Amino acid sequence: MDTNDLIKALAADTRRPGLSMNAVWFATCAGALVFAGLVFSILLGPRSDIAIAAETVRFLFKFVVTMALAAAAFLAMRVAAWPEADLRKLLPYLAIAPALVVGGVVLELFAVPRDAWATRLVGTNSLLCLTFIPLIGLAPLGLFLLALRYGAPSRPALSGALAGLAAGGIASTFYAAHCPDDSPLFVATWYTIAVLGLALLGALGARWLIRW
Repeated sequence: MDTNDLIKALAADTRRPGLSMNAVWFATCAGALVFAGLVFSILLGPRSDIAIAAETVRFLFKFVVTMALAAAAFLAMRVAAWPEADLRKLLPYLAIAPALVVGGVVLELFAVPRDAWATRLVGTNSLLCLTFIPLIGLAPLGLFLLALRYGAPSRPALSGALAGLAAGGIASTFYAAHCPDDSPLFVATWYTIAVLGLALLGALGARWLIRW
């Protein structure tokens, strides 16, 4: 048996009888959304002026970015769950959210006077953002790491980092409904730091949890 056949055999051995990977991922995604929603509802809830904010481009833009990140990272994580995964094909999808953020920041710099840049970047709730995005994303990250055990990722740290990005995207989407800071400068700074924290946690957790 050559190396490729051995890897495929090991991957097949990790599958649970009677439970397909599609079912695992569907249940995991549903559970992640439910737990994230519960944590968000209990601890934060939507901002009081959300109906008015929803009429602004900046507010809606946050959801475009976070949902694009969640979808792309989730897809990449599913692919990375198998040893023969070729993630290079997914790089363009993973680049969508960062490209949107960069474009939003450039437009914001043109639209806002220079002396207001620092104020927009710092915002009013940076500490809240750094606290609650990881907090909301912890349960989804845990579920994603458990789901990865049903596969056989040859690069656990990378798979865990993708799980963290997916969890961060979900958590950021919920948090965006509460966050009063709608500037792309704020999103590019504090949302990114919070999500990368989850990605790092996912990479570290996967090295311990995902063994085959």
